[in-house]
Amino acid sequence: MINLDELKKAVGELDEEKVKQMLTEFVESNPTEEEAQKIVVACQEGMGIVGDLFEKGEYFVGDLIFAGELLTEAINVLKSVIGGKSAQKVGTIVLGTVHGDLHDIGKNIFRSMAEAAGFEVYDLGIDQPVSAFVEKVKEVKPDIVGMSGVLTLAIESMKATVEGLKQAGLRDKVKIIIGGNPVTKEACEYVGADAFTTNAAEGVKICQGWVK
Repeated sequence: MINLDELKKAVGELDEEKVKQMLTEFVESNPTEEEAQKIVVACQEGMGIVGDLFEKGEYFVGDLIFAGELLTEAINVLKSVIGGKSAQKVGTIVLGTVHGDLHDIGKNIFRSMAEAAGFEVYDLGIDQPVSAFVEKVKEVKPDIVGMSGVLTLAIESMKATVEGLKQAGLRDKVKIIIGGNPVTKEACEYVGADAFTTNAAEGVKICQGWVK
């Protein structure tokens, strides 16, 4: 098994070569899905280090973007282990970062992990208005709608999106999960979502529970 602290540090230091080497060796060791989930959590914790250094002014936007790409690559390497058992489609998710918010790292990690778990994911992208969610839900009739946001104002946009789905008569046909830094139990109740998460792996587990 990989040294998780070492992996976390390598992600935090944006050491792409080391991360890739560690993950490749890990996948070759024929690990279990549970071990792979621990690796994903370590990578996410490494992303936490990146976020802290960004806030301190030691990392810049380019570093954040690179970290997001590094994490997506990491998930792709692990996909064979995480999603090896789910070749069949387990459910459909419409996903997007809500209006007024341009962050997509968390959303992209969640998308990669959900796809690895067998979900078909329609990713709308960032800064998506209520109408974009409503139209896509009408079109693909998903099981789940996932909304992401990092800014505090995203909570209002999430609430507006849930209201929009209600007005279109679609709210009762889907489960809604919200994710991102400002998301709490209170925010979840205020928005009118079914669940919230600040951890992509946990979010995927919640979605798996809904489609079983």
